[in-house]
Amino acid sequence: MADIQEHKATVAKYVKNLNTAALDGLAKNYALVLSNKDSQYVAATDEAERITVRENFLKKKLGLTNSDAELDAAVEAVGAVLKDEHFKSRLAYYYILAEKYNKLDLFIK
Repeated sequence: MADIQEHKATVAKYVKNLNTAALDGLAKNYALVLSNKDSQYVAATDEAERITVRENFLKKKLGLTNSDAELDAAVEAVGAVLKDEHFKSRLAYYYILAEKYNKLDLFIK
């Protein structure tokens, strides 16, 4: 099971201008999820998992009201970004999505 530092290192590999305060806040917010071996990774090829990311993170957490098709495309695009990762870190997924929608400030305390 990966620790939070490993998840943070994965994010750093894929983000140009890493906002460490937002990353720390996101990691703290999702510490329980990241500590569970069944939920710390996103199964990018599983449609039900992509819907969960769309509904629970993009809509509920980030408050986005974009169309499902647009949000689904964003979730799939992150999967493509992380294609070289066998296990796709949920922290990386969420950080990249929050950055795309300019919502990182939600995680800065």
